[in-house]
Amino acid sequence: MAEKVTIATVAAYAQVSRQTVSNVLNSPHIVRDETRRRVEEAIATLGYRANQAARQMRTGRSHLLAVRIEPTRDGINGSVLDRFLHGMTFAAAAAGYRVMLYTADDDRDEIKTFDNLLASYDLDGFVLTGTDHGDVRTRWLAERDVPFVTFGRPWDAPERHSWVDVDNAAGTAQATRRLIETGHRRIAFVGWPAGSGVGDDRRDGWQRTMKAYDLDPTGLDRGAPDGIAQGADCARDLLTTPDPPTAFVCVSDSLALGALQAAGGRKAVTGFDDTPVAQAIGLTSVSQPLADAAARCIDLLIHHLDGAPTGTHQVLLQPSLVVRTTA
Repeated sequence: MAEKVTIATVAAYAQVSRQTVSNVLNSPHIVRDETRRRVEEAIATLGYRANQAARQMRTGRSHLLAVRIEPTRDGINGSVLDRFLHGMTFAAAAAGYRVMLYTADDDRDEIKTFDNLLASYDLDGFVLTGTDHGDVRTRWLAERDVPFVTFGRPWDAPERHSWVDVDNAAGTAQATRRLIETGHRRIAFVGWPAGSGVGDDRRDGWQRTMKAYDLDPTGLDRGAPDGIAQGADCARDLLTTPDPPTAFVCVSDSLALGALQAAGGRKAVTGFDDTPVAQAIGLTSVSQPLADAAARCIDLLIHHLDGAPTGTHQVLLQPSLVVRTTA
């Protein structure tokens, strides 16, 4: 019979103390990155499995976190959250946690789901996605002292709770600057209707960059719900104006694909999210560090569960422009 792999076995293999292995399993944020990676590699190599029942009795936690699966839209931008969930599941497992997935039709329905889940399971906390102005979900959890962290900012009060987000404005600013530097002056923005926190932030990056180069963005902005057909409609409308744009910065890859279709390949187009479709067709797009964002969400939530000093923590990550053939 194969010898049982214990924390002591992992510690000896990784050449660290047993306390260090325990810290990696229960409080990974306090362990140096290099040491944590060495221990995680030892755990994977040796096939170590923690005794969850014993750990729950020792720590008073279930080591179970919950996150919502967003409804599928057009099959393009849905892949963004898929990558985030994959990164979150991987990061949680490395820290000794499991992830429960749930569905909800909207924010109010999600609150009902919170109530049901908390009544049925011993959850340690939630990771929320898709934040917006006046988010009722975060208020509900905070009022009941349920630990949570969000992927996305509380747009009306950034210091309200801990969050991880990507600098959306910096992403569209990079895309706009790239187009300006390659000679474009009439650069349009195809975004979502006003009022979306993320959409407004991406629009602001385009607008501020245009003005910084003394270019007038007036009349070059269109908004529509996400989708290829909607992006094509917005682009056609802009292309029929007396002084049409020569390039498009889009709030998503779906809208960018529509703009690309409407322009017939004759205009420069950039998207946002660097989806597999963008990679397949050569669409220039802004890439979000989703795996890093997921890992930081897990770190912040565990930091809170470990009884860290009160206060909120905010992490703003930088995106990068992936230049391909369309711009």
